[in-house]
Amino acid sequence: MTELFPITNPVIVFALVASLILLCPLLLARYRLPGMLGLLFAGALLGPNALNVLARDQSFVLFGTVGLLYIMFIAALEIDMQQLKRSKFHTLLFGLLTFSIPQAVGTGIALLLGFDWLAAILLASMFASHTLLAYPIASRLGISRNPAVTTAVGGTIITDTLALLVLAVIATMAKGELSEHYWLQLGVSLSLYIIVILVLLPKLARWFFRSVGGDGVAEFVFVLATVFICASFSHLAGAEPIVGAFLAGLALNRIIPHNSTLMNRLQFTGEAIFIPFFLLSVGMLLDMGIFFASARAWIVAFAMVATVILTKWAAAELCRWFLGYSRSQARVVFGLSVAQAAATLAATMVGYEIGLFDEAVVNGAILMILVTCFLAPWLVDRYGRKIALTQQHQPEELSTEQKIMVALSPGQPTESFLQLAKWLRKPASAQAVYPITIVEEDRNQHVKLKEAEGLISHAVSYLAAANIAAEPKVRIDLNITDGILRARRELGANEVIVGWSEHSSASELLFGSMLSRLLADRSYTLLVKKQVAPLQHGQKLCWLLPPNADLEAGFSEAVVLIKRLCQQLSLTLQIYCQTEQQVRLKSRLKALPDIDWQVAPDWLQLPALLQKQTPAGDLLVLYGVRKNGLAWTPALPEIQNQLASQFPETNLLVVYPAEIQDSSYAGELSY
Repeated sequence: MTELFPITNPVIVFALVASLILLCPLLLARYRLPGMLGLLFAGALLGPNALNVLARDQSFVLFGTVGLLYIMFIAALEIDMQQLKRSKFHTLLFGLLTFSIPQAVGTGIALLLGFDWLAAILLASMFASHTLLAYPIASRLGISRNPAVTTAVGGTIITDTLALLVLAVIATMAKGELSEHYWLQLGVSLSLYIIVILVLLPKLARWFFRSVGGDGVAEFVFVLATVFICASFSHLAGAEPIVGAFLAGLALNRIIPHNSTLMNRLQFTGEAIFIPFFLLSVGMLLDMGIFFASARAWIVAFAMVATVILTKWAAAELCRWFLGYSRSQARVVFGLSVAQAAATLAATMVGYEIGLFDEAVVNGAILMILVTCFLAPWLVDRYGRKIALTQQHQPEELSTEQKIMVALSPGQPTESFLQLAKWLRKPASAQAVYPITIVEEDRNQHVKLKEAEGLISHAVSYLAAANIAAEPKVRIDLNITDGILRARRELGANEVIVGWSEHSSASELLFGSMLSRLLADRSYTLLVKKQVAPLQHGQKLCWLLPPNADLEAGFSEAVVLIKRLCQQLSLTLQIYCQTEQQVRLKSRLKALPDIDWQVAPDWLQLPALLQKQTPAGDLLVLYGVRKNGLAWTPALPEIQNQLASQFPETNLLVVYPAEIQDSSYAGELSY
């Protein structure tokens, strides 16, 4: 048997690993346990310290390291930046609590175990750090934007950075290299490192995405390359690679929409390959034989495991008390912050190499990693489900079934229309998107039909890449307008996205007879889009409200759509309205975060006001009013024409909400 194991054939190794990645989650799902636990157990059982079926060679170390950095990157990428901005006090408080409590208590425990001061402080820093091992579970449950999860993720970078700084300082002191210039050098290098990533990387990413023009493979490889380049330069700044990966995620957060094809590819790759490899590599570290060699190993290991669990639990409970979290939220925060991995291993190896730690600490650290890595997924899965069920029962949005129809034509960019449909969809919606093309009936209709079928085929492929179901339609009709209206009625679509040809004037395209006929049916929401630059590259969404627009029957639905766009694109919301509207709206929109209110006393002067304040690339969203509505005036079409013609470099979206009285409007403040 020793000749057969460990397996060295790379094909057999990868086949076995792929089988474990497939079967472990399926088996544990039968017992309602997170699949992560199965991969950790499989790594421990098949690793070099047990059955020795698999060796923890360079391939496992490489993919395991990539998986760890991937977890940190995805966690930062999925943060709701608006929520993080609102809860910056929560994040700072939790980050300081989850660092200071384990650091202080751990230092005292280490001194009681007989360690000297340097070793005790370094050992305690292992308890202070943590790894977002269970974050993929929170993401899969749809609670990644819950305030408690955002607080835990944001606090991670604070506590890990502080813990890694302790590691760097203690290692320097132990080597006798600490000088008066060390602190200045560390502060300057770390500050420059953070500034370069957070300031220059977004600019580079915007330029690249604008240049490649939707090449999905190039975009994906660019993101991977930048993440690991940022991580690889971390040592020059005195930090660890996980800090660089997290900062790269923050830098790209506003540029990669949360509901986009690129985000779907990034999440899929991590969950299918990199993260499972990391879990297997962590499991392989456990060596139970050490604990049978001496009683001290058991004492040290037990003290380490108990200290990290109790101190992380105490930090989460204090956050629950200070921040008003529910019991389930506090348990999820505890689950996200208790797992130990990267920073713990770094501190352990450095302490062992410089002589501060012995083998008992090394194996105690490995056991601590295993125990917490088993505990964290179970906690997040159990209590995260309770949070998810609670969120589902909250009337956050209108309860009507959403059916989005996208009218495509050969002269318009298909992907930009489908992107808008993705961003407007309800989160976790299983409802298909309906891409349609209308072919006008004439002698050349056969040629046009082939062109339309190619267009629809491309649309289906694009939506499939984003994991969105599509129900395509190609219709032959006497004219495009009638074809759109008939298709909408047949499909029961309640949101329709249309554009206009580049060959007509703005007045004719936006507000001509075709639009008037589309607006005659008031039972659906019509969105008219003019896009000249990627929407995700803008900084703010400027919502233009005509006088009395907030009194329209469809205003509640418009609020939902605006909120969803701001969240998906991480845009700052700026509202232009009159003074009396602002007074009425402030109470109704109090749940919408960080609104920048702009008073437009004279609606006729709105284009001139926007010329001074709206840079190219931002998104102008105009509340469209159907004729004879409460907010309609004869001057409104002219204002709309001016916006289309005077802002040729600015994205424009006109939203005409359905004018059906909503009986649930009284509960709209849940927005």
